[in-house]
Amino acid sequence: MDVRQLSTLVAIADHGTFSAAARSLYTVQSNVSAHINRLEKELGVILVDRAHGGLTEEGARVVERARRVLNEIDDIAADMASRHEDVSGQTRLGVIGTTARWLLPQMLSRLGRDHPGIRAVIQEGATSALVPNVLSGQLNAAIVHLPIDDPELVIEPLFAEDLFLLADEKHPLASRDTIPLRDLDQVPLLLPPMGSALRKVLERAAVNADITLRAQAEIDGVRLLASLAFDGFGAAIVPATAVPTWLKGSFVRISVPELPRRVVAFVRRRRPSPSAPTTAALEILQDLIQLNGHKQPGVHPGTSAIAPARGD
Repeated sequence: MDVRQLSTLVAIADHGTFSAAARSLYTVQSNVSAHINRLEKELGVILVDRAHGGLTEEGARVVERARRVLNEIDDIAADMASRHEDVSGQTRLGVIGTTARWLLPQMLSRLGRDHPGIRAVIQEGATSALVPNVLSGQLNAAIVHLPIDDPELVIEPLFAEDLFLLADEKHPLASRDTIPLRDLDQVPLLLPPMGSALRKVLERAAVNADITLRAQAEIDGVRLLASLAFDGFGAAIVPATAVPTWLKGSFVRISVPELPRRVVAFVRRRRPSPSAPTTAALEILQDLIQLNGHKQPGVHPGTSAIAPARGD
């Protein structure tokens, strides 16, 4: 088993066919076939379903580990290339969409200026999708929101942000600037799905207030939640960064004092240690949040990331 064989199998997983994998690897299809045949012979299993296309169950399991191996090799090369002042190499970062919208343009600009040798590969997604990719090694780290409870992860809070009720100006609640959480008992709301990090925060607050949150619909994705509220489909509880500072329209933000702040954090695997490019990216993120976080309405950098609920 060698790196070329693993790279070839991953390319087939990513591109679907032997011919497409060959093009992505800048080689010919016969080389792709030869690498896969040798890997299958060595492992004693069929990895690629030639009849129907795609990977077999065994192939998918091997690809999962192969990605981790290949990423670790990249990180080794990045660390060795960054032994001195100039940091170079690749960092693979995940980020939730609401944070990406205001923070990534600043981070990528600063990263390109301070460390031109670093290449950032960004994956946007929900916390529930990003955390498994960090644990599997597909991502070096991710910006997600808490709560997360996994002993394999190092969690470094970045900032906290207020949660509020977002509604179209024609919604029955739109005339109110502030609403107690108890007044939302059994009110139809657009909510994140059960089990998601944000829903856990909301359900905990509801239990403390002795109310029941009623889902008009469950929407997986904070930006989609906000968009539906903008369009008048219903009221949604969203974090502050779900509403960009530049956005104008016929909507209102309604304060719910008993809601806690949502904590956004940088997470990475406990072992191995983060690569030099990943460490550089984290340092830039922390610096930018301290410098500019207060410019984002409802964002609280620094120690306020672990502040109690506003109603306490």
